[in-house]
Order: sequence, then C-alpha cells, then structure tokens
Amino acid sequence: MNLSLKGTRALVCGSSQGIGKEIAIELASEGVEVILVARNEKKLDSVLNQLSKKYDQRHKYIVADFRNEIDLKNKIEKFIKINKFNFDILINNTGGPPPGKIEEADISDFEKYMKMHLHCSHVLSQLLLPNMKKNRFGRVLNIISISVKSPINNLGVSNTVRWAMASWAKTLSNEVAEFGITVNNILPGFTMTERLESLIENSAKTQKVLPKKIKNNYLNIIPSKRFGEPQEIAYLVAFLCSRKSGYINGVNIPIDGGYLSSL
Repeated sequence: MNLSLKGTRALVCGSSQGIGKEIAIELASEGVEVILVARNEKKLDSVLNQLSKKYDQRHKYIVADFRNEIDLKNKIEKFIKINKFNFDILINNTGGPPPGKIEEADISDFEKYMKMHLHCSHVLSQLLLPNMKKNRFGRVLNIISISVKSPINNLGVSNTVRWAMASWAKTLSNEVAEFGITVNNILPGFTMTERLESLIENSAKTQKVLPKKIKNNYLNIIPSKRFGEPQEIAYLVAFLCSRKSGYINGVNIPIDGGYLSSL
C-alpha cells in the first residue's frame, strides 16, 4: 500500500530506542523527513546515521530532556526558526514511570511524569498545530499503553498518567478535526523493549524469582503467546499518519496480541 507520505515532516519523540526508534525508521521508509527527539545524543546520532545511510531525506535530531518542558519548547521553537519549516506529524512518545504501588507514590512522582507526558505533549501540540491548521492536514499520534483500558498491577503512577493522556487526546481530537487533523492513541501491550525487560527484572526481584518465571507468566496471559515487536507498533503509526486514515479520529487502538478481554 502506498501511503503517500513522501514530502511530509514528522517530529518523533523518544526516538533514540525502542518503539520510538522503530517509528522513525518506518516513517523514513515511507518518505517522511524525520526529526528525532530524545535526551541521549549518542543514541540519537546512531539512529540518525542509520536513517541517513538508508534513506534520502534530510533527517535531523534535537537533544532535549522531557523532564523540562520549557527547555523542550525553546529548543523546538529554535529548530523551527533556524530551519524554516514546520511539521505535519507529531509522535508523542516518552519513557514510562517506574513500577510501584500507587499508595506508595509521592506527589512528586505524579508531578514529574505528568510533566514528561501530558505537559510536554501539550506544549508540542501547541507549537505544531498552527501549521497543521494552515495546511488543513495534520496527524498527532500518542504512544500510551493498554493500561488506558485496563490498569496494570504495580504501575500506579503510570496508569494514572496514561489515563490523563488519553482524555487530553480525545478532547483535542474533537477540537481540531474540522481542520483535517486527527489525534489518536496507540496502546501497546507487552512489547519487547528495554522498558519491558526492566519491568520483568523488577518484578523478579520483588517476587524473589527468576526473570524467566515472570516472562513466562506474562506469555501465558497473552493469547498470541508472544511479546509484540516495536516494528508492529510502527506499521500502524505509519498508516494512521497517512491521508488514508483521515476518518479515524479520537480513538484508542490496542496492539496487544489479544491480551485485553474487552471488545
């Protein structure tokens, strides 16, 4: 399927590794000019080299820390001004909060991750939406979690933040739909990334068992009997960024191998 994305530009957050990296690679393969954003410059440079060697577009990266939304905003504004262009696509994707019970969470934990997820997504959207409205085309994709539909045990702060993101996105989708802009949420299930590996290790230590046991416990509750691959998230992102998906708006789409029991 030709998604006709050649000539568009995307700002892909958290694109130095994991799902964000695969999204950047997939969009580049469809002809999108990708601007990577993350805080680890060494990893960003590695991904940029990978894109530049394989694809012809002028890909770039921005080093920014999502723990500081003001600094992030300033860097994106400066980048837009210097390079004299705007974006058609925004991929909001940020590392999730660490595991832990919600009753043990500090207020500072909620504040920190609300800033990294909700506040930064809001700031970036405000920067990019004017150009999308002008062109009467835009795509905002938020990589969240299946916890939006079913909270995951021992991820108290994460569950809370993800719900806030989903509600914000649905509200925004209604406001911008008339301008040809869609806002959708992708809800990855158990996907083989550095974060999942970390969660498995943490659970193993907490329960005082081998990581293999935790891994098998997860696999047993997934109908597909396997973990998802980051590329599988990226394939859907590419489609939702295209004009072919123009009437899909304001929805939460799980990619979870059938894990969720709800329809």
